[in-house]
Amino acid sequence: MTREQILITREDKKRLLRVLPRLGTEYADREDVALLGEEVARAVEVDPDDVPADVVTLSSTVRVTDLESGTSMDYTIVMPGEANYDAGKISVLAPLGTALLGYRVGDELEWEVPRGVRRLRIDAVLFQPEAAAHV
Repeated sequence: MTREQILITREDKKRLLRVLPRLGTEYADREDVALLGEEVARAVEVDPDDVPADVVTLSSTVRVTDLESGTSMDYTIVMPGEANYDAGKISVLAPLGTALLGYRVGDELEWEVPRGVRRLRIDAVLFQPEAAAHV
């Protein structure tokens, strides 16, 4: 798995740190929950006003390309209760959601998902709430 430096907004970190302890007991055997905790812990925290518009934050819609198949997909990274795969809303707790959070346009990453390792490239952040707030 590629582990570039990632960014997280102060508000996203607070939201995730509130939910992760509750998940720790409910999903104690889930490695992806532990990985999200590690990602949040190692991320550089930034003020929402200072996060670059090309960074994937919670509620961002991102276009990624699977580097093996060449297929592009759009996903919105959401909190667990908002997930709806058919609508393209991926929980931040899902391996793919955890993988994308904090990375930037142009980043390529490898991440373990239920069907094996996926190699992805972030092509665009189509919507980021922090950037939209400044428009």
